[in-house]
Amino acid sequence: MRPDVFKQPVTIFVGLGFPAELRTVMEAYRHLDEWPAISRDAAHSIALKACAAALRGEIDAETARGLFVAFAEKHDLLAQQAGRRGFAVAAEQGAART
Repeated sequence: MRPDVFKQPVTIFVGLGFPAELRTVMEAYRHLDEWPAISRDAAHSIALKACAAALRGEIDAETARGLFVAFAEKHDLLAQQAGRRGFAVAAEQGAART
């Protein structure tokens, strides 16, 4: 296995809400690099620096993955998180109707 491949892919929403699986540090780095400048924050900076360090071999891919996931969670990009949240909202709405 290549050293920049994640043990588990990270599924995020991109564009108009389409799920995309990021399987490598390079894919996460590209996503961060294309993030709009106006929306960049400390979580973005940390994740971008971690991915760059992983690409240079200074840290392992799983460390970079963890920091990318933290960035994605903060910006509500994780497909798994959104699915759980959507289910909870639907359950609440159903309970409110009864």
